[in-house]
Amino acid sequence: EVAVIDEIQMVRDKGRGWAWTRALLGLCAKEIHLCGEAGGIDLVRELMLHTGDDVEVKYYKRLTDLAYLDKAVESFDNIKPGDCIVCFSKNDIYFVSQQLEKKGIQCAVIYGGLPPGAKLAQAARFNDPNDPCKVMVATDAIGMGLNLAIKRVIFYSLTKPTIMDNGQVEIDVVDTSTALQIGGRAGRFGTQFEHGEVTTFRRKDLQLLTDIITRSVDSIKQAGLHPTADQIELFAYHLPSATLCNLIDIFIVLSELDNDNFFMCNLDDFKILAEMIEHIPLTLRVRYVLCCSPISRNKAFVCSMFQKFARQLHVGEPLTFDWLCGQIGTISEPKTITDLVHLEDIFDVFDLYLWLRFRFPEMFPDFEAVQQTQKELDIIIQEAVQRITILLKTTASSIQTSKEATPDLSDESDSILGGLLNEVGKLFKPNRKNNVDKDQTESAIAPSNVEGKLTQDLLKSNILTPEMLEKLKAEWSEQHLKRNRHVRTSRKPIKKI
Repeated sequence: EVAVIDEIQMVRDKGRGWAWTRALLGLCAKEIHLCGEAGGIDLVRELMLHTGDDVEVKYYKRLTDLAYLDKAVESFDNIKPGDCIVCFSKNDIYFVSQQLEKKGIQCAVIYGGLPPGAKLAQAARFNDPNDPCKVMVATDAIGMGLNLAIKRVIFYSLTKPTIMDNGQVEIDVVDTSTALQIGGRAGRFGTQFEHGEVTTFRRKDLQLLTDIITRSVDSIKQAGLHPTADQIELFAYHLPSATLCNLIDIFIVLSELDNDNFFMCNLDDFKILAEMIEHIPLTLRVRYVLCCSPISRNKAFVCSMFQKFARQLHVGEPLTFDWLCGQIGTISEPKTITDLVHLEDIFDVFDLYLWLRFRFPEMFPDFEAVQQTQKELDIIIQEAVQRITILLKTTASSIQTSKEATPDLSDESDSILGGLLNEVGKLFKPNRKNNVDKDQTESAIAPSNVEGKLTQDLLKSNILTPEMLEKLKAEWSEQHLKRNRHVRTSRKPIKKI
């Protein structure tokens, strides 16, 4: 009888907006409640004219006070109970957590890659007045779906890195909608802090925050669309030799959209998944469903499991729990940040299995066993996140141990080492937009024009933070100078003949 769609403003999202559009236009319910930004009202009214539905709008006022402060925090010494430091990169999450730990401050940690159970567990720690954890470090993942007892939201930075299609990273200032959504997490009704505050960590970001929040939120003009399986199959009937990627490209080129109300979502992720399994003989419908899988193309392990799932579907062999365990391997308590990231990837694989089970129930039979194991894995990840600073120390220690274990090299091999160190030591040069100055991007360092492949791999796997990289670069430079001085002083003069 009743359906609820939360965050309806997501219809404008370039990648996922089509899912909200399909829900809005396709839900079979007598009454649909939409919750979200007021900027979506006009578009919803327009779309409902075509469906013949009546639209009733209700506005709700915030029940608590929210103040934007004119003073920045500036130092970790000024962090107080009830503070939430908002970062826009994992490296900043790690760095801030370490700094708080040095001050003897326990913190809860929430970021997008965590399983839902781990996020809720961290939120529960922070909300519990009897728990010693009184500070939270989080990404914009707290902007949706979590009720938190936050007194003060502190923006550690106001720039957010975005991975582009070509692999480069572009750094943009956060938009007004995002800033308001996150800032509004402070001072929630029914918590111990019903008077919320918002500020920045750095003094120079205060004016930028003011500029962002005082801009008017743009009305949503268009809702995202995605071709359906039926539409792609119709194209395939007339183009039997075309691949799924070809069909998608042709569909986009030939489609005529009502540009007043709709736009075509970015289908690059869909097409990349299609390319991964192009060599596997599958029906077009199965291929289409697989390519709609909710996974990140940037996670190599998850993508490799995605391909294995597709091969099993091709040969018609059910993906049993035993088969899945054989592919994943042993799950053990993480000892480093890299181990934790791998466990998060395994959790995503379980999610993929459960998602596909609803589409192919006969091929994914062990629903209960996978679900139970995923719950157990969630608990392991929860416990690991609670000691994230220990994992960071272990990771740094293992890097140092590996470095000390490197044998002395001859002059000839020293040049090879120098090349390797130069490779690791190359720093990133982020693109800057909207006149963001250099200091504003320091807390959101991410690769733009990546010159060092090894550096890129280490930072992507979160083995190195930008701060650690700077220290290693300085140490390597010092050692390189010492070796050169040793070579110059130890060489005997050449006897003239």
